Amino acid sequence: MVNWGIIGLGRIANEFASGFNNLKNAKLLGISSQTPKKLNEFKNKFNIEEKYCFTNYGDLISCSDIDVIYIALPHNLHFQWIVKCLEKNKKVLTEKPATSSLEDMRTINKILNKKDIFFTEGFMYRYHPQTKKIVSLINENVIGELISMESNFGFNIVEKRNIFGFKRLKFNKKSRLFDKSLAGGCILDLGCYPSSLSILIAKLKGLDNLNVELKNSKVEMSSTNVDIDSYTNLHFSNGFISSIGCSFKKNLGKSTKIIGSKGSMIIHDSWHCSPMKIEVGNKEIFQDKFDFSNIFSFEINAVSNSILNKKTEVDYPGISRQETETNIMILDKWLNEKN
Repeated sequence: MVNWGIIGLGRIANEFASGFNNLKNAKLLGISSQTPKKLNEFKNKFNIEEKYCFTNYGDLISCSDIDVIYIALPHNLHFQWIVKCLEKNKKVLTEKPATSSLEDMRTINKILNKKDIFFTEGFMYRYHPQTKKIVSLINENVIGELISMESNFGFNIVEKRNIFGFKRLKFNKKSRLFDKSLAGGCILDLGCYPSSLSILIAKLKGLDNLNVELKNSKVEMSSTNVDIDSYTNLHFSNGFISSIGCSFKKNLGKSTKIIGSKGSMIIHDSWHCSPMKIEVGNKEIFQDKFDFSNIFSFEINAVSNSILNKKTEVDYPGISRQETETNIMILDKWLNEKN
């Protein structure tokens, strides 16, 4: 049994914590929040013992009964608390993106190169049976040699129409999504999904250590200086091309289309896999019942098994440390190139 602790008790932490139901290899043992009200509500909701409830993140990290920490803090705080966990030799699953800069991720990997500690980034879709099925179909050559893909993640939370029908932008400037100091913006919040999937699919074409170049990047900034509508083309060194987009302004949906020499594959819900629906040519692969009803259960189960098996990285197709660094390099360039 792997004992888990959670730092940061916002919405995503609540969804994650619900994923422990019916798992035999993992238990949510401890929690930490600097907001006493959140701590108390979370404690009561998930039946956490008082002695494992901490208002100081460092106290949870130092708790010897906790095996692994799930970091569910705002993006700008990930790096700081990942490093503190690693300094205490505590295993880590961090919410995506692992860091908000390439320099920070490279620092983490340097620390990990010197330590024998488990670390991974939390892209929950990587652990769902849908992703394993996609990989299997591509490896079975059902769409032939991989050529390109298009993948998006976006929804309209800022563009509104007034009574005369004219469009205008309206958003909560206090939200972390639009706060530059909290590493807000749609690239870090949503764009990391299609970029991470692009890496997974590109590697199936061949060459493990892929280089990637960004072309034709388009980034629209808000008045708070965070991106709200962003697109780029990823050109991998093995010839694979992926066109990706993310938005707080447009309902781009969650679909992905992968094109091969023999046909194409369409994934209807790439990120939450609800329901699992894949189209290959005229054939539809559909499933809506699985071992777990919560997508985070697949992630917790896989990470816990990796830890029990004394591994320092999660099993495939979970995201590796090198893939995380490549992904953050893409996000970093996408945010800063603005071609």
